Amino acid sequence: MVYAAQEDRYEKVPARRVSDSGLILPALSFGLWRNLGDQKPLANSREVILKAFDNGIYSFDNASNYGPSNGSAEETFGAVFNSDLKAYRDELVITTKAGYHMWPGPLGEFSGRKTLRAALDLSLQRMHLDYVDIFYAHRWDPNTNLEETAVALDSLVRQGKALYVGVSNYTAEQTLAIAEIFKELRTPFVTNQVSYNMLHRNEAEDHDMLSILDQHHAGLVAYGPLAEGLLTDRYLGGFPTDFPLHRTNAGLADDPKGTVAKLNALNAVAADRGQTLAQLAMAWLLKDPRVASIVFGASSIDHLIDNIKVTDNLELSVEELQKIENILK
Repeated sequence: MVYAAQEDRYEKVPARRVSDSGLILPALSFGLWRNLGDQKPLANSREVILKAFDNGIYSFDNASNYGPSNGSAEETFGAVFNSDLKAYRDELVITTKAGYHMWPGPLGEFSGRKTLRAALDLSLQRMHLDYVDIFYAHRWDPNTNLEETAVALDSLVRQGKALYVGVSNYTAEQTLAIAEIFKELRTPFVTNQVSYNMLHRNEAEDHDMLSILDQHHAGLVAYGPLAEGLLTDRYLGGFPTDFPLHRTNAGLADDPKGTVAKLNALNAVAADRGQTLAQLAMAWLLKDPRVASIVFGASSIDHLIDNIKVTDNLELSVEELQKIENILK
């Protein structure tokens, strides 16, 4: 059966301009980090990806190392793109990253010139693309001089393999340092993608990160908006000691009772708004226009649609924001 996208798809999820750049993202982006890949049937992955697009999510976030095995998430997305989404390429924002371990040997990770070029070439092959919309340096490289990384990313734009560049997991200081080089090179730098949620705020909010990005015509893309699922109603009674927290949220396990108390208090705020805790968590992130998009994953249609319903009620009153702030202190 030939896929045809829903005609009303752009009426469902609002779009947000990334600072004052020409890039416009949906408020919600679909991430392929954990939920799709070679351990999920392709038919299931196809159904979820196409349903996301039908609901106005036209930004798809990937990385070389995503999936149960490296490259498998890109291969899954590439298969769906090749069979169903190729006709919509001009509407799609497709992003990928390189930096974490991708292949054997010392050149299989971090941000040297050879590594970044090889990684992007492989990503393009796996996803059946001529270019990506954003190519990210996935993590700070403590050994390679920053100018080499910046020049390598700039050269990939000049070769037509990426339209924009970004960084991921960079601190405010690191972001400022590379943004200044990009400014000299006139590289289209548009975003830092960092872990950001109600329970983990320091990377995004400390040391003027959002202001630094805004000053350099870039925005912040938030991943991990639900803290690996903690910010849902599944753990209001507690979470196991071996709960698989992302490294950025690991400190939450140091005070499990305090964390669960916050979850229940936040859930009460959400209930008063007629929302789930997950929907409140995403609405809270989108309160700042400098947050260009939220990257979330979903392995089922129900999970996907439940998250998209956040767009039914994105406005938070001053009183609600203060109540949330008091809970999170």
